[in-house]
Amino acid sequence: MTAFDVMERRIWGGQADAYARTAARLCVRTVPALLDAAGVAPGTRLLDVGCGSGNVTAAALGRGAAVRAVDAEPGMVEATRRAAPGAEVRSGVLPQLPYADGEFDAVVANFVINHVGRPLEALVEMRRVTRPGGTIAVTVWQLPGAPGQALVGRAAQAAGLTRPDWMATVDEERNFARTPDGLAALLTAAGLADVQADTHTWDHRAAPDDWWAGPAAGIGAIGTLLTSAGPEGVAAAKREYDALCGEFLAEDGLLTLPHAAVLASGTA
Repeated sequence: MTAFDVMERRIWGGQADAYARTAARLCVRTVPALLDAAGVAPGTRLLDVGCGSGNVTAAALGRGAAVRAVDAEPGMVEATRRAAPGAEVRSGVLPQLPYADGEFDAVVANFVINHVGRPLEALVEMRRVTRPGGTIAVTVWQLPGAPGQALVGRAAQAAGLTRPDWMATVDEERNFARTPDGLAALLTAAGLADVQADTHTWDHRAAPDDWWAGPAAGIGAIGTLLTSAGPEGVAAAKREYDALCGEFLAEDGLLTLPHAAVLASGTA
Protein backbone atom coordinates (compact mmCIF):
# COMPACT_ATOMS: atom_id res chain seq x y z
CA MET A 1 0.00 0.00 0.00
CA THR A 2 1.06 3.59 -0.55
CA ALA A 3 1.54 6.01 2.35
CA PHE A 4 -1.82 7.52 1.42
CA ASP A 5 -3.54 4.12 1.69
CA VAL A 6 -1.98 3.53 5.12
CA MET A 7 -3.27 6.93 6.25
CA GLU A 8 -6.77 6.19 4.95
CA ARG A 9 -6.95 2.92 6.87
CA ARG A 10 -5.82 4.74 10.00
CA ILE A 11 -8.27 7.63 9.83
CA TRP A 12 -11.31 5.50 8.90
CA GLY A 13 -10.73 2.69 11.38
CA GLY A 14 -13.68 2.37 13.73
CA GLN A 15 -15.59 5.27 12.14
CA ALA A 16 -18.48 3.37 10.57
CA ASP A 17 -21.14 4.45 13.08
CA ALA A 18 -20.03 8.10 13.14
CA TYR A 19 -19.96 8.15 9.34
CA ALA A 20 -23.48 6.73 9.08
CA ARG A 21 -24.81 9.46 11.41
CA THR A 22 -23.09 12.32 9.59
CA ALA A 23 -21.28 12.29 6.23
CA ALA A 24 -23.31 9.41 4.80
CA ARG A 25 -26.33 11.71 4.76
CA LEU A 26 -24.44 13.96 2.37
CA CYS A 27 -22.99 11.23 0.15
CA VAL A 28 -26.37 9.60 -0.44
CA ARG A 29 -27.43 12.51 -2.65
CA THR A 30 -25.57 11.17 -5.73
CA VAL A 31 -26.83 7.59 -5.40
CA PRO A 32 -29.78 7.77 -7.84
CA ALA A 33 -27.68 9.42 -10.55
CA LEU A 34 -24.84 6.95 -9.97
CA LEU A 35 -27.14 3.94 -10.38
CA ASP A 36 -28.76 5.52 -13.44
CA ALA A 37 -25.33 6.04 -15.03
CA ALA A 38 -24.50 2.39 -14.38
CA GLY A 39 -27.78 1.25 -15.92
CA VAL A 40 -28.85 -0.59 -12.78
CA ALA A 41 -32.19 -2.34 -13.32
CA PRO A 42 -33.91 -5.56 -12.24
CA GLY A 43 -31.50 -8.47 -12.60
CA THR A 44 -28.33 -6.37 -12.99
CA ARG A 45 -25.33 -8.10 -11.42
CA LEU A 46 -23.88 -5.14 -9.53
CA LEU A 47 -20.77 -4.64 -7.40
CA ASP A 48 -20.76 -1.72 -4.94
CA VAL A 49 -17.11 -0.89 -4.21
CA GLY A 50 -16.48 1.00 -0.99
CA CYS A 51 -20.02 0.39 0.22
CA GLY A 52 -19.72 2.46 3.41
CA SER A 53 -22.95 2.45 5.40
CA GLY A 54 -24.85 0.63 2.64
CA ASN A 55 -26.83 3.41 0.98
CA VAL A 56 -25.84 2.46 -2.57
CA THR A 57 -26.28 -1.26 -1.94
CA ALA A 58 -29.74 -0.81 -0.42
CA ALA A 59 -30.87 1.47 -3.25
CA ALA A 60 -29.66 -1.02 -5.88
CA LEU A 61 -31.49 -3.86 -4.16
CA GLY A 62 -34.58 -1.66 -4.28
CA ARG A 63 -34.21 -1.58 -8.07
CA GLY A 64 -34.17 -5.37 -8.20
CA ALA A 65 -30.45 -5.76 -8.84
CA ALA A 66 -28.39 -8.74 -7.64
CA VAL A 67 -25.88 -6.88 -5.47
CA ARG A 68 -22.53 -7.69 -3.98
CA ALA A 69 -20.58 -5.14 -1.96
CA VAL A 70 -17.06 -4.68 -0.62
CA ASP A 71 -15.33 -2.26 1.76
CA ALA A 72 -11.89 -1.94 3.31
CA GLU A 73 -13.20 -1.07 6.79
CA PRO A 74 -14.72 -4.00 8.74
CA GLY A 75 -17.19 -1.71 10.46
CA MET A 76 -18.50 -0.54 7.10
CA VAL A 77 -18.93 -4.17 6.00
CA GLU A 78 -21.08 -4.85 9.06
CA ALA A 79 -23.06 -1.61 8.55
CA THR A 80 -23.88 -2.57 4.96
CA ARG A 81 -24.90 -6.07 6.02
CA ARG A 82 -27.37 -4.51 8.44
CA ALA A 83 -28.67 -1.94 5.95
CA ALA A 84 -28.93 -4.37 3.01
CA PRO A 85 -29.45 -7.95 4.25
CA GLY A 86 -30.19 -9.11 0.70
CA ALA A 87 -26.62 -8.41 -0.47
CA GLU A 88 -23.43 -10.40 -0.13
CA VAL A 89 -20.87 -8.12 1.55
CA ARG A 90 -17.15 -8.81 1.86
CA SER A 91 -13.97 -7.12 3.07
CA GLY A 92 -11.58 -5.97 0.37
CA VAL A 93 -9.06 -3.23 -0.35
CA LEU A 94 -8.53 -1.62 -3.75
CA PRO A 95 -6.73 -2.22 -6.04
CA GLN A 96 -7.50 -5.88 -5.35
CA LEU A 97 -11.07 -7.13 -5.45
CA PRO A 98 -12.04 -10.68 -4.35
CA TYR A 99 -14.01 -11.48 -7.51
CA ALA A 100 -13.47 -13.25 -10.82
CA ASP A 101 -12.89 -11.60 -14.19
CA GLY A 102 -16.07 -10.30 -15.83
CA GLU A 103 -18.30 -11.30 -12.90
CA PHE A 104 -20.51 -8.17 -12.96
CA ASP A 105 -22.72 -6.27 -15.39
CA ALA A 106 -21.96 -3.01 -13.60
CA VAL A 107 -19.60 -1.71 -10.92
CA VAL A 108 -20.10 1.51 -8.95
CA ALA A 109 -17.99 3.43 -6.43
CA ASN A 110 -19.57 6.40 -4.66
CA PHE A 111 -16.84 8.76 -3.36
CA VAL A 112 -14.27 5.99 -3.21
CA ILE A 113 -11.63 6.77 -5.87
CA ASN A 114 -10.65 9.86 -3.85
CA HIS A 115 -9.75 7.54 -0.95
CA VAL A 116 -7.22 5.29 -2.72
CA GLY A 117 -3.54 5.90 -3.31
CA ARG A 118 -3.50 4.30 -6.76
CA PRO A 119 -6.69 5.54 -8.46
CA LEU A 120 -5.78 4.33 -11.96
CA GLU A 121 -4.98 0.82 -10.75
CA ALA A 122 -8.24 0.83 -8.78
CA LEU A 123 -10.24 1.56 -11.93
CA VAL A 124 -8.32 -1.06 -13.92
CA GLU A 125 -9.28 -3.59 -11.24
CA MET A 126 -12.91 -2.50 -11.38
CA ARG A 127 -12.80 -2.99 -15.16
CA ARG A 128 -11.32 -6.47 -14.68
CA VAL A 129 -14.36 -7.68 -12.72
CA THR A 130 -16.82 -6.08 -15.16
CA ARG A 131 -17.99 -8.09 -18.18
CA PRO A 132 -17.15 -6.76 -21.65
CA GLY A 133 -19.73 -4.11 -22.48
CA GLY A 134 -20.64 -3.63 -18.81
CA THR A 135 -20.63 -0.24 -17.15
CA ILE A 136 -18.51 1.39 -14.45
CA ALA A 137 -19.72 4.57 -12.73
CA VAL A 138 -17.89 6.55 -10.04
CA THR A 139 -18.15 9.82 -8.15
CA VAL A 140 -15.53 12.08 -6.53
CA TRP A 141 -15.75 15.47 -4.86
CA GLN A 142 -15.01 18.25 -7.32
CA LEU A 143 -11.99 20.47 -6.68
CA PRO A 144 -12.02 23.39 -6.40
CA GLY A 145 -15.19 22.65 -4.48
CA ALA A 146 -18.40 24.54 -3.83
CA PRO A 147 -18.51 26.92 -0.82
CA GLY A 148 -20.28 24.42 1.45
CA GLN A 149 -17.43 21.95 1.06
CA ALA A 150 -14.92 24.41 2.50
CA LEU A 151 -16.75 25.55 5.63
CA VAL A 152 -15.05 23.32 8.21
CA GLY A 153 -11.68 23.68 6.50
CA ARG A 154 -11.97 27.46 6.68
CA ALA A 155 -12.72 27.22 10.38
CA ALA A 156 -9.68 25.01 10.95
CA GLN A 157 -7.47 27.41 9.01
CA ALA A 158 -8.80 30.40 10.92
CA ALA A 159 -8.01 28.58 14.17
CA GLY A 160 -4.41 28.09 13.02
CA LEU A 161 -4.61 24.31 12.73
CA THR A 162 -2.17 22.60 10.38
CA ARG A 163 -2.12 19.19 8.74
CA PRO A 164 -0.08 16.67 10.76
CA ASP A 165 3.08 15.45 9.05
CA TRP A 166 1.87 11.83 9.02
CA MET A 167 -1.17 12.71 6.88
CA ALA A 168 -0.03 11.74 3.39
CA THR A 169 -1.38 12.87 0.02
CA VAL A 170 -1.72 10.90 -3.22
CA ASP A 171 1.64 10.69 -4.98
CA GLU A 172 1.81 13.42 -7.62
CA GLU A 173 2.44 11.00 -10.46
CA ARG A 174 -0.65 8.99 -9.48
CA ASN A 175 -3.03 11.89 -8.82
CA PHE A 176 -5.66 13.30 -11.18
CA ALA A 177 -7.62 16.53 -11.55
CA ARG A 178 -10.88 16.36 -9.59
CA THR A 179 -12.85 17.80 -12.50
CA PRO A 180 -15.04 16.25 -15.22
CA ASP A 181 -12.11 16.32 -17.66
CA GLY A 182 -9.70 14.93 -15.09
CA LEU A 183 -11.94 12.05 -14.02
CA ALA A 184 -12.88 11.28 -17.62
CA ALA A 185 -9.19 11.08 -18.52
CA LEU A 186 -8.61 8.66 -15.65
CA LEU A 187 -11.43 6.36 -16.82
CA THR A 188 -10.09 6.48 -20.37
CA ALA A 189 -6.58 5.63 -19.16
CA ALA A 190 -8.07 2.61 -17.36
CA GLY A 191 -9.30 1.28 -20.70
CA LEU A 192 -12.95 2.31 -20.53
CA ALA A 193 -14.85 3.41 -23.64
CA ASP A 194 -17.76 5.81 -24.20
CA VAL A 195 -16.66 7.82 -21.16
CA GLN A 196 -18.94 10.60 -19.93
CA ALA A 197 -18.41 12.94 -16.98
CA ASP A 198 -20.46 15.77 -15.54
CA THR A 199 -20.66 17.97 -12.45
CA HIS A 200 -23.59 17.46 -10.09
CA THR A 201 -24.43 20.29 -7.69
CA TRP A 202 -26.89 20.50 -4.81
CA ASP A 203 -27.51 22.27 -1.51
CA HIS A 204 -27.08 20.08 1.55
CA ARG A 205 -29.31 21.08 4.49
CA ALA A 206 -28.17 20.35 8.01
CA ALA A 207 -28.33 21.78 11.52
CA PRO A 208 -25.04 23.49 12.43
CA ASP A 209 -24.33 21.08 15.29
CA ASP A 210 -25.08 18.07 13.08
CA TRP A 211 -22.72 19.30 10.37
CA TRP A 212 -19.99 19.85 12.94
CA ALA A 213 -20.51 16.44 14.54
CA GLY A 214 -18.77 14.50 11.74
CA PRO A 215 -15.45 16.39 11.76
CA ALA A 216 -15.53 16.64 15.56
CA ALA A 217 -15.76 12.83 15.67
CA GLY A 218 -12.67 12.59 13.46
CA ILE A 219 -14.46 11.73 10.21
CA GLY A 220 -12.21 11.95 7.15
CA ALA A 221 -9.11 14.05 6.60
CA ILE A 222 -10.68 17.26 7.92
CA GLY A 223 -11.84 15.49 11.07
CA THR A 224 -8.38 14.04 11.57
CA LEU A 225 -6.89 17.51 11.24
CA LEU A 226 -9.27 18.87 13.88
CA THR A 227 -8.86 16.10 16.42
CA SER A 228 -5.07 15.85 16.01
CA ALA A 229 -4.83 19.26 17.64
CA GLY A 230 -6.49 17.97 20.81
CA PRO A 231 -9.51 19.39 22.67
CA GLU A 232 -8.14 22.92 22.61
CA GLY A 233 -7.72 22.83 18.83
CA VAL A 234 -11.21 21.44 18.34
CA ALA A 235 -12.66 24.15 20.58
CA ALA A 236 -10.77 26.90 18.73
CA ALA A 237 -12.01 25.65 15.37
CA LYS A 238 -15.56 25.37 16.73
CA ARG A 239 -15.53 29.06 17.68
CA GLU A 240 -14.47 29.98 14.14
CA TYR A 241 -17.03 27.57 12.70
CA ASP A 242 -19.86 29.14 14.70
CA ALA A 243 -18.93 32.55 13.32
CA LEU A 244 -18.68 31.33 9.72
CA CYS A 245 -21.99 29.46 9.84
CA GLY A 246 -23.81 32.78 9.53
CA GLU A 247 -22.92 32.85 5.84
CA PHE A 248 -24.99 29.72 5.23
CA LEU A 249 -27.71 29.92 7.88
CA ALA A 250 -31.31 30.02 6.61
CA GLU A 251 -34.33 31.39 8.41
CA ASP A 252 -35.33 27.91 9.56
CA GLY A 253 -32.05 27.56 11.46
CA LEU A 254 -30.52 25.05 9.06
CA LEU A 255 -27.37 25.47 7.01
CA THR A 256 -27.70 25.57 3.22
CA LEU A 257 -24.37 24.22 2.01
CA PRO A 258 -23.60 24.15 -1.75
CA HIS A 259 -21.74 21.01 -2.83
CA ALA A 260 -20.32 19.80 -6.14
CA ALA A 261 -19.36 16.30 -7.21
CA VAL A 262 -18.14 14.77 -10.46
CA LEU A 263 -19.90 11.66 -11.78
CA ALA A 264 -18.21 9.72 -14.58
CA SER A 265 -19.08 6.47 -16.34
CA GLY A 266 -17.71 4.28 -19.11
CA THR A 267 -18.02 0.81 -20.63
CA ALA A 268 -15.61 -2.07 -20.11
